[in-house]
Amino acid sequence: MLFNSIEFLIFLPLVFILYWFVFNKDIKVQNLWLLVASYIFYGWWDYRFLSLIAFSSLVDFLIGLQLNRRDKPLQRKALLFASIAVNIGFLGFFKYYNFFAESFADAFTLLGRPMDPDRLSIVLPVGISFYTFQTMSYTIDVYRKKLAPSTDPVSFFAYVSFFPQLVAGPIERATHLLPQFFKMREFELGKANDGMRQILWGLFKKIVIADNCAIYVNDIFSNYGDYSGSTLFLGAVLFALQIYGDFSGYSDIAIGSARLFGFELRKNFAFPYFSRDIAEFWRRWHISLSTWFRDYVYIPLGGSQENKIKTIRNIFIIFIVSGFWHGANWTFIFWGALHAAFYLPLLLTRNNRKYTSDTVASGRLLPSAKEVFQMGTTFMLTSLAWIFFRADSISMALDYLSIIFSASLLELPVKDFWTMNTGNHLIYLFFLIIGFVLVEWLQREKNHGLEFDVSRVPKVVRWSAYYAVIIFCFLMNGVQQEFIYFQF
Repeated sequence: MLFNSIEFLIFLPLVFILYWFVFNKDIKVQNLWLLVASYIFYGWWDYRFLSLIAFSSLVDFLIGLQLNRRDKPLQRKALLFASIAVNIGFLGFFKYYNFFAESFADAFTLLGRPMDPDRLSIVLPVGISFYTFQTMSYTIDVYRKKLAPSTDPVSFFAYVSFFPQLVAGPIERATHLLPQFFKMREFELGKANDGMRQILWGLFKKIVIADNCAIYVNDIFSNYGDYSGSTLFLGAVLFALQIYGDFSGYSDIAIGSARLFGFELRKNFAFPYFSRDIAEFWRRWHISLSTWFRDYVYIPLGGSQENKIKTIRNIFIIFIVSGFWHGANWTFIFWGALHAAFYLPLLLTRNNRKYTSDTVASGRLLPSAKEVFQMGTTFMLTSLAWIFFRADSISMALDYLSIIFSASLLELPVKDFWTMNTGNHLIYLFFLIIGFVLVEWLQREKNHGLEFDVSRVPKVVRWSAYYAVIIFCFLMNGVQQEFIYFQF
């Protein structure tokens, strides 16, 4: 069930009404209803997926109970290993089996022994990368004794399958989200209103920005050999905007939807394209995943507390693993390694923690010339890296880049876009992107684009903004696109 679908438009109010007006007297009944609703939401794609998420939930629930009853280190490690093996096993089988089989066969072919590997014709379960990491965080934290194990299966299963963030995050830690299922929730109009505004802004990002950028991105990447370097460069920029609008839009809808039910999810995007270096970008992009890898992979490896060589090793491991998490293709691995290379100079000069708390141009309307240069450079680096993320193969990405850095980069891309037969659509999209970036800039110290200070912004301005967003969502609603991160 897509967030930008008629089905969800019916589903969400129905779940909301029953949750607050029928099941509001008993928290256990509310949790049971959320569990049922979440399984309906997830099973809408394919009911067979439900067996996987139910089994994964059951395994980690039982292992959590056993960890609480065991004191011997060896037994506790065995239980933790069992949890990780089940979750990574599911992920490896459904997502990476064909990749490893083909890579193994390619290696033997290079050695002069051709092989024809058996491929599995299996459907990748939606959101498996997200909920497996969420359940693993639970068992790891119980193992570390940072969290008491849950003894209520309904609440735990509801935590794992909580429908707002089930399919594409944010990846919630059990220490943050699970306790909220045991507290009585009371409806707060202010939070619900803000949740609706965040949902609206998320839909704008998805429907207006991401889906309309996708029209050009899909054409350019599919026919990149026919276009000039300037057009390919613009295609890379449009993909950077598409993936941001798509993924951060999903996160906004998820966070806003959760708030309607009295839950607070962690912020997943903090205006990352206004970052002044790559380190700051990764503190603002897909925050729930980057902090997950930091806490459960990078720090256990020794983090930056080891010598310089081991620290560099850890950086490359964390970025490459993060890239591989996104998909079973060498392009994602290369994308991760590329970001590690971008990060390395900051690490070696000890500037990787230069921008950890303040927002660019904090308290000022306009950035300095230095900040404009820093943001522009960071955006260009991430946009060029996105080419590997979007390309079907590394060779395609390299060909794409070779055309960008050719003499045709100096040509105007107008002629190429005219042949796409889109009329004035690109002009409208161009002005919408400018308006979108301007709103994001003005709101960069807020949680989302439609969060206004009531004491400073007149009511007529606020409501004009809401209606404008709604109108644009209707006018620019083209071909419905699935969220990009559903494939991960």
